[in-house]
Amino acid sequence: MRNYALTVFAPNGEKLLDESFTAENDDAAKKIGEEKLAEHHYQEHTHRCVSPEAKLVLFHR
Repeated sequence: MRNYALTVFAPNGEKLLDESFTAENDDAAKKIGEEKLAEHHYQEHTHRCVSPEAKLVLFHR
C-alpha cells in the first residue's frame, strides 16, 4: 500500500481538508479521493491528491 495526500482549499487559500490515506495504486487513490471529496461536498473546491512521489493523481482548480 502507498500513502497519498488529499488537500482541499477555500477560495481565500485556507485549507478545508488535509488528509492522508493509503491506496494500492494511483487509480485506486483517485477513486478514494473522489469519494472523500463527495463525502464532504468539496468536488468544486480547489483540490489536489498527490502520490508519495508528489505526482498529481487528482486536481481541480
